[in-house]
Amino acid sequence: MKTSIIVVTLTLTAIAAGVAGQQPLFKRTVLQQADLSVPGREAVTAVAELQPGGAPGRHTHPGEEVGYVLEGTILLEQEGKPSVTLNAGQAFLIPAGTIHNATGKGSGAARILATYIVEKGKPLATPAATK
Repeated sequence: MKTSIIVVTLTLTAIAAGVAGQQPLFKRTVLQQADLSVPGREAVTAVAELQPGGAPGRHTHPGEEVGYVLEGTILLEQEGKPSVTLNAGQAFLIPAGTIHNATGKGSGAARILATYIVEKGKPLATPAATK
């Protein structure tokens, strides 16, 4: 009986440690946020990390997103445009209010450097209704 309890305890501990050590599939880290000379606008610079298959989900921003793929590959989907695969070294622009999504592709993580020129005081991203 003691052996069974020890085995079950060790197994559950190993599973919990594995789950705790997993990286999130999508993570956005804000690096800088500053007011602009245009009243009511601010610039937000962030790095987004997408594991293979990771995505923030369909969303919008209250301003433009200017992005650059630092490493890896993403599939960028913008409403009203064909999907495009972007690799490290490629840039993109997403107009204000456009519903879009990015998904990590390939075998490794993708990293994007993005600058958002947005309305001050509004959420950086708002989930879009599902199709």
